[in-house]
Amino acid sequence: MAFGGFNDNKQPAPMSDINVTPMVDVMLVLLVIFIITAPLFTHAIKLDLPSAQSAPAPTKPETISLSINGAGSIFWDADPVALGDLGEKLAQAAKKQPQPELQLRADKSTRYEVIAQVMSAAQSNGLTKLGFVTDSKDAEEAKPKK
Repeated sequence: MAFGGFNDNKQPAPMSDINVTPMVDVMLVLLVIFIITAPLFTHAIKLDLPSAQSAPAPTKPETISLSINGAGSIFWDADPVALGDLGEKLAQAAKKQPQPELQLRADKSTRYEVIAQVMSAAQSNGLTKLGFVTDSKDAEEAKPKK
């Protein structure tokens, strides 16, 4: 018996042996369960999956930075360009595939006339992606201080 035994002096003494029989029973049951279920893990379902091909990921278009300073001078990336030569460069850029994005950076004091001419030249030469670049510092400085 696990909780005690017969002794001659009628004093109940605790049993110092650990009863491992329930633990062995549980381990044997788990062993039988794993033996039965192990073949199910290796069984694969045969499927005839469809095949598909996707188009390659589109390449990111080139970005052209067109800057206009306060005096009205135009810069293609970092190189100065005359307004007359700008149309020719824009036409060459519009022929590229994918079409590059034109980022227009203009100084605060630039006349709107120059910006409008550059935008018109870009549109007439076939560039459809035009973005304006601003400085976030200017927006923070323009906020009224409390």
